[in-house]
Amino acid sequence: MAANKLQRRTSKLHLLQTPANPKSAKRGSIFKNILRFYKLKLKLEQLQRECQILRVIRNEYITLLNHIQIPKEVKVEKIGEQFVVKVSCCNREGDKLVSILEAFDELGLDVVRASVSCGHLFSMEVIAVARGQQTTGIRDIKHAVVKAIDEKQGWEAGDACNRGVN
Repeated sequence: MAANKLQRRTSKLHLLQTPANPKSAKRGSIFKNILRFYKLKLKLEQLQRECQILRVIRNEYITLLNHIQIPKEVKVEKIGEQFVVKVSCCNREGDKLVSILEAFDELGLDVVRASVSCGHLFSMEVIAVARGQQTTGIRDIKHAVVKAIDEKQGWEAGDACNRGVN
């Protein structure tokens, strides 16, 4: 008898666990899946809109960077036997570093230390010394660096980066 009671109780529990109408349970899970897919679709559309907004912001930022007016600046100081040369200008195309180092070599200057940054703005700080007994003046170095930058870049007079040298 105890076994029969146990069987009846377990069958009642089994009946309580299974839905009365299995089709309605399938419909409920189908609706849940549809709702979940719809929410995912909305989330995807929101992410696509945000991505498009970020693309527009990036393009506007790049346009602003391309039109910004950055003055070309070359400063030369002589401290003892060393020359401290500071250069800053916009970094369009070409290799300013190589052209400036070639100008130093032509002037007979050896670079002791250099710090260079190349992004949208090219900046460089160099400590150089004259090779051997060569005498080089501040004005010569400044002129050679400006010439190296301008000739290698082929800048036109109307270019935003081709403003006066300070």
